[in-house]
Amino acid sequence: MTRWALGVEYNGAPFSGWQSQVGVVTVQDVVQRALTHVADEPIRVVAAGRTDAGVHALCQVIHFDTTRERRPSAFVHGANSHLSRDVSVLWAQVVAGDFSARFSALGRTYRYVILNRRVRPGLWAARVSFDYRPLDIARMQEAALALLGRHDFTSFRASQCQAKSPVRTVRRLMIERLGPFVIMTVEADAFLHHMVRNIAGVLTAIGAGERPVPWAHEVLVARDRALGGLTATPDGLYFQAVQYPDHYGIPILQDAGPWAGLNP
Repeated sequence: MTRWALGVEYNGAPFSGWQSQVGVVTVQDVVQRALTHVADEPIRVVAAGRTDAGVHALCQVIHFDTTRERRPSAFVHGANSHLSRDVSVLWAQVVAGDFSARFSALGRTYRYVILNRRVRPGLWAARVSFDYRPLDIARMQEAALALLGRHDFTSFRASQCQAKSPVRTVRRLMIERLGPFVIMTVEADAFLHHMVRNIAGVLTAIGAGERPVPWAHEVLVARDRALGGLTATPDGLYFQAVQYPDHYGIPILQDAGPWAGLNP
């Protein structure tokens, strides 16, 4: 039995999230079918994170076990030949038997992309969030400082979140503007359900001048989701990267996405 790790990129718009569900099409379903074709035996994968409907991934990491001997190129190009253009396997490699895409992770990074202009997107529809209000990223970044570190993020979790503890450590929370795009990058040890989208909702309200900068801290310490405002849309959310112990040799994504070449 050999354990493989793969990196997967996908446009989440056509899918009902990552995780397999009855009666709907999910990313996990189509990836497993493609890998089953290549391995010629049933394949079941484990992912680093379970993205919601409409959420994208720049490099979702998965693992699976198989008795078949294959080259890495078979799982990359072979799987891609059985996938739609919305999903692509980026790389594949053999890993140690104790590697888990989910439980070996040291941290995860998400990116939330907002098209900030007066007119709604056409080319970027379903790939970015949209906000016509002029957003002040200096105010957003100042407010974001209150969320750095280890906190109880009850105010930023979905009501249906099943995590046993609401305590998470946010290691990095950066707001930047690239042309018409406002990009929020969040790195943490782990995330709660809708946590990034709820943070985006709070910070955009502050950036638009509808709330004062200290409001982010007030929402955090209240530990009450009802005080946190609207949950931002899934369109602009990207599962960017996962960090693992070095000895596993898992590639770390460097590309910031299709907007990386844009000039401020």
